[in-house]
This record gives sequence, C-alpha cells and structure tokens, in this order.
Amino acid sequence: MSVLDAPAGTGPRPRATDRGTGLVPVFARLKLTLLRNGLRQSAGRRAAYIASVVGAVLIALGQVLGLVLLRGNAHASSVTVLLIAILALGWAVMPLFLGAGDETLDPTRLVMLPLRPRPLIVALLVSSLIGIGPLFTVCLAAGSVAAVAHGAGAVVFAVLATPLALLVCVALARCVTTANSRLLTSRKGRDLAVLSGLVIAVGIQVVNFGVQRLGRAGGLSSLDPTADVVRWLPPASAIGSVHSASQGAYGRAVVQLLLTVAALVLLLWLWQRTLTKLMTAPDGSTVAAADPERKKSGRGGEGLWALFPEGRTGTVMQRTLRYVARDPKTKAAWVTALAVGLIVPVLNAVQGTGSVYFACFCAGMLGIQMYNQFGQDTSAFWMVALTISSPRDAYLELRARALALLLITLPYTVLVSVVTSALLKDWVRLPGVMGLSLALLGAMLATGAVASVNYPYSVPQEGAFKNVAPGQAGLAWISILGGMVSAALLSAPVIALTIGLHVSGSEDLLWLVVPVGAVYGALIAWGGLRLAAPRMAERLPEILGAVSKG
Repeated sequence: MSVLDAPAGTGPRPRATDRGTGLVPVFARLKLTLLRNGLRQSAGRRAAYIASVVGAVLIALGQVLGLVLLRGNAHASSVTVLLIAILALGWAVMPLFLGAGDETLDPTRLVMLPLRPRPLIVALLVSSLIGIGPLFTVCLAAGSVAAVAHGAGAVVFAVLATPLALLVCVALARCVTTANSRLLTSRKGRDLAVLSGLVIAVGIQVVNFGVQRLGRAGGLSSLDPTADVVRWLPPASAIGSVHSASQGAYGRAVVQLLLTVAALVLLLWLWQRTLTKLMTAPDGSTVAAADPERKKSGRGGEGLWALFPEGRTGTVMQRTLRYVARDPKTKAAWVTALAVGLIVPVLNAVQGTGSVYFACFCAGMLGIQMYNQFGQDTSAFWMVALTISSPRDAYLELRARALALLLITLPYTVLVSVVTSALLKDWVRLPGVMGLSLALLGAMLATGAVASVNYPYSVPQEGAFKNVAPGQAGLAWISILGGMVSAALLSAPVIALTIGLHVSGSEDLLWLVVPVGAVYGALIAWGGLRLAAPRMAERLPEILGAVSKG
C-alpha cells in the first residue's frame, strides 16, 4: 500500500508537546518582527513609539510609587481592588475602540493555517503579553500588592496574584475582541461601533463621579462599600486575596485567589470556543451582498448638497460629510466626540458642581476630528493627490475639509455652551465661554491641519476594531496629544483676556470675548491651513504611503 492509499489521519503526527509549545516562539517572534518592521519605516514612528514607551513607563512608575506610599493606609485595600477592577474594564473595552493594530491577534488572518485552537490560544496569549499595555498592567498590579501585602503568607499570595491579574486582563481583552470579530464583518455590524462613543462617554462619567465623590466628605472611606463587593470579582479578587492573607484570613484568601483562577479558565474556554467557531464557519465577508444604496452613490448636487459652493470646495465638503455619515469608523469617532462633548459639561452642570467653562471641553473634543484628515481616505488618497499640483490646491483641499467640520462643530459648540449656561443659570459667563470655545476650535483646526500633514497614519479597514495600523499607535497618540497642547497654548491670549476680565471684576465686558475669540480663532485656523498647505504639496507621496498601511 502506497502513501497515497493510506487513509487520512494515519500519517505521523507531531508530538503533543510540539503542538502545544511550538507555536509560542513563532508567535512571539511574529509579534516582535511586526513591531520591528513597523518601527523601521520611519524615524518619526520610532521616536513616537519610544516616547510613548517612556511616557507609559513613567506613568506606571509614578502609580507604583503612589501605591507604595499608600502602604499602611487603612483604605489601601479599597483603592487597589478598585484600581485593578477599572484596569480590567479598560482591557475589556479599550481594544474594541482604540485597537493598537496587533496583527498577531487577528484570528481571521490565521483561518487558512492548520492550527488547533488550544495551542493557538496559548501562543496568542503569550504574544499578547508583549507590549506596553502588559508592562503597564504588571507595574500597577505589583504596586497594588506591595501596598497591601503584610507578612510572609501575604507575599506568597502576592507572587501568585500579580501574574494572575495580568493573565485575566489579557484573556478578557482577547475573548471580548474575538467574540465581536464576527459581529463586525458586516456593514450593519460595523455600524454598531458607533456605540463606542456612548460607552466611552459613560466610562468617563463614571470616573468623573468617582473623583468627585472622593473629593467630598469621607474621602477614601467612601470607596469601602463598593470595594467590599469588587474584591470578590476577578481579577480584583486576586489583590483582595493578598489583603485577606495580610489579615490572617487564609481561607478567604484562597477562595478569592481560586475565583481569579476560575475566571481565567472560563475566559480561556470561552475564547477557545469563540475562536473555533470564528475560524470554521463562514462569515459575512464571504457573502456578496447586494447593496441597493450603491446605485445611489455618485449622485450629487441634490437637496441640501445643491447649497454647497461650486468647484473643489463644495466637492470636498460633500465627500467629507459623506464619510461622516457612511464610514463606520468616521461615524464612530464623531459620535464619540459629540456624546462626550455634551455629556461632560451637561452632567457636571446637572450635579451643580461644574462650571460653565466646562463647555469649552466640547470644542476640544470636536476639534480632534481635524486630526489625521487623510487617514480616512486610506489608499484612495491617491485620487486626492492627483488633483493637487500646487500649494494653492492643497490649501483649498484643507480649507474645504475644515469648513465641512465647522458645519457640525460650530453650531454644536454654541448649543452646548447655551445649554450648560442654562442649566447653571449663569448667563453672565456665557459670552466668555463662547469666545473661548471659538478660539479653541480655530486653534484645533490649525494644529489638526499641521498634524495631518506632518504625522499622518493609517486607519485599517479590514477590522472595525483597529483604528491605527501596526506600529503607528504611538505616532497617533503623540500627534493628537501634542496638537491639543499646542492648541491650548495658541488660545492663551483669549484665555488671558477672559481671566483678566474676571480678575478685574469687569464681567460685564465679557461680551468682548465673543468677537475676539471668533476673529482670533479664524485667524489661527487660516494661519494653520496656510502653514500646512505647502508642506502637504511637498509630502503627497509620504502621506499616501503613511495612510496606505492598513
């Protein structure tokens, strides 16, 4: 009997140990290779990544120092368990909406490979431990156990609790991401990403309420009732076990640690089940769905579109607004900005603890939409690039995109300012708020245009959870954060004018801030567009290459 006559499955099989451990170094090297190749593409990307690593490490070390200083405090246990619980929540939610573009964690890329779920999960879990996020989590978990560990028995539990907390966080993130991968393979499913704005808005408000509660009477003691419940929820229960061991309650400590172990096993089981289903069943991406709306695409100049100016300005404005209405990722970003920009000042006003100047937060959130203007174009940016032959063309392109954004941001900023003033019944400061918001909005448009030209990055299209291409996450964060700081500095003259009027007791002259802020914001925006246009005309190939990585 020849080899071809042999029944399937009778050939030599790899040993169990090879199946289980052989993938781990492969995926670890794959993760490092993808990271290294991403950093090789430009010096700016390397600088941004190094800066993000240094920043994350400094923040983590600062938190570790703070937790160590908390050692001995009667409420240290409450703070640490809540901190780990919030960290786990962040691991579960943030990868969905702010994906770092980890290609080794995309199961759809592994469908054609002969991989078994169990060793694949082990390899993916190990590769997930490589990065800034796990390093940050380890530092935070180590600081937490250091704050509550007292005695040799507690140290033993601390040694077990730290890696367990990390593994639960990573497994939770991978399980949630994999479970939602199928949902987002269809266009309707990708549109559900719009809910990310509401999730982030609610999350920010939860943190806001927590901080405000700490500032009230009672301080850290107000955390104790919530912490008494959270300390039994994994992975916070791992930190709770260290505290229980410090008190000599070893039985309770063992139960809390076993809860974390059970949660890890359950997450791995759910992850394996979801991964198997995802890699063996057809998804929406393989079904050619007829889209009747495509027949309507390309028709322009009807209805409200007819009100747009002729020429390049009107065309670019229509294209930008269509991205907002149709592209799931662009739509999600706008919903996030609109929801957070409204919820933060309004809810603070409802609580009676906020200031009417919180309304300026709305202008900042909406101004972020000007950043990475060309990322939404992806590789199709080549069509835009073909129409730009001079700095004048680039200026018209950028100006039209800014005008399209202003159609939404300007009335919405005014609306939020008025609503916040109405809730606080503080109409005296309304002109100051509106003037500051207009100046800040103009500054954000200016810095957004400059950042879009100098620091473009790609927005991957194949996965709705990935907003940044591999290796460009640090570049994106540096671009946005640097631009926001620059915008705040550019708005300093209007801020100084507003403060001066308040300090001098001339609040009746705050109405002057409105025209000053409007004119200053318009001049700053015009200057930023003028500054970015020549640079854009020179860097068209570089911009195209940067936004085509997805």
